[in-house]
Amino acid sequence: MLSADEAAERLGVKVTTLYAYVSRGHLTSHRDRDGRRSRFDPKEVEELARRGRPRRSSRPPALDFPIATQLTRIADHRLTYRGHDATELARSASFEQVAELLWTGSLPGDAPRWEGTTPEVPEGIEAPGDRLRAAVAIAAADDPFRAELHPAAVVATARRLVATLVAGLSPDPAPSVPRLRLPDARAGLEGTVAGRTWAALAPRRPRSGMVRALNAALVLLADHELATSTLAARVAASTRGDPYAVVLAGCGPLAGPLHGGASRAAHLMLAAAAGPAGPRGAVADVLRTHGTLPGFGHPLYPDGDPRATALLDALRGPAGGTRAMRVVEELLDAARSRVPLEPNVDLALAALTFVADMPPSAGEAIFTVARSAGWIAHALEEYEEPPLRFRARAVPATRHS
Repeated sequence: MLSADEAAERLGVKVTTLYAYVSRGHLTSHRDRDGRRSRFDPKEVEELARRGRPRRSSRPPALDFPIATQLTRIADHRLTYRGHDATELARSASFEQVAELLWTGSLPGDAPRWEGTTPEVPEGIEAPGDRLRAAVAIAAADDPFRAELHPAAVVATARRLVATLVAGLSPDPAPSVPRLRLPDARAGLEGTVAGRTWAALAPRRPRSGMVRALNAALVLLADHELATSTLAARVAASTRGDPYAVVLAGCGPLAGPLHGGASRAAHLMLAAAAGPAGPRGAVADVLRTHGTLPGFGHPLYPDGDPRATALLDALRGPAGGTRAMRVVEELLDAARSRVPLEPNVDLALAALTFVADMPPSAGEAIFTVARSAGWIAHALEEYEEPPLRFRARAVPATRHS
C-alpha cells in the first residue's frame, strides 16, 4: 500500500488534490493498522495515473497564490491562532477573548463584554442567515463613522458589529440570556456572545454545559486561514471597504452550500438518522443520492479535523446519554464503516445544532457570527497592505464537451 505522499507523487498532484479525488469517488483511501494514516492501493493509483486526471481536475483545482498572515496557521494536524492552539482556546477561553486575540495580538485575561444595537430587521425575514446579512446592512447605515479605518476604530466597530449580529438573530427583542460558565471562573459572565446566540437560536434553556459547547464552536470557527469567504473579505478590505462591507463580502461565499451552509446537509442527515431509517439507512440513502457524505473529510486534515474532535468532545459531556447524542454516535459509526473519512467541523456543528434542537439553518448562523471575527482580523491586516492588490487577468475560456 502507498502512503499519501507516494500516491500523490505517482499521480503528479498535491496531497490536497489526492484527497479531493477521494472525496469525489475517483480513488479509495484505506486506513493503516493503527487507524491514523491513509493508504492507497497501488493498482488503483496506477490505473488512475494511466487514465489521466479526472476531467474536473484537468486544470488546477484552486487559484494557488500565497498571502502573508500572522493570524492562523494549519500545520502538523494543529490549528493555531497567533501561536495559541485553537482546541485549547476552545476549552479555556471565551469567544470574545479569542476575537480580541485575533484583532489585537493579545489574549485578554478577563472575558470582555460587548454591547451592540438591536437592528430593526424587516418582518418576514426569518432565516437566520438572511437576518444576519440584513442586520449588517442596517447597522452600517446607522454608523456615520464606519469609514474610519484606524486599527483602534476598526476593533471598536468590530465589537459593536458582532454584538449587533447576535441581537439581529432573534425576532424577540429581549430573549432570555443563559449564563456561560467556562473552566476559568473569571469567564462566567452574563450576556456573552455564546449565551446570546443560544437564546436566539435554541427553543429552550440549555442543559448545563451546552452553552460552553456552543462557545467552543464559535472559538473553533473564528478563523481558518484563507478560506473562500476570508479571501472575499480581504478583497473587500483591499479596496478599503469598511468593516461592515468586509463582513458582507464574507457572508456571500459563506452562504453557499459548500462552505458555511455545509452543516445544514449534515443536520438533515442526522434528522433522518433519528427516524425510521436509522443511522445506517440515513448514511446509505445519502451515499445513494449524492455519492458523498456531508460533514466528512477535509483536504487540509487528511487524518481528521481537530476542530471536529474538540467540538464533539465538548458536546459529549453535557449531551452524553441523550437520545440525540446516541443518534450522532451511531451515525458516526455507520459512516466510518462505509467511508474512510473522518468527520469535519461541519458534522460537529450539525451535531451541536441537532442535539440542541435548533433549526438546520442554525449552523450557518453560528458559522457567520464566529467567522466575522476572523474576517475583521484579516481586514486589519489587509488595511496595512497596498490597496487594490487583488487584480486577476482573464484568459480565453476553454469549452468542454
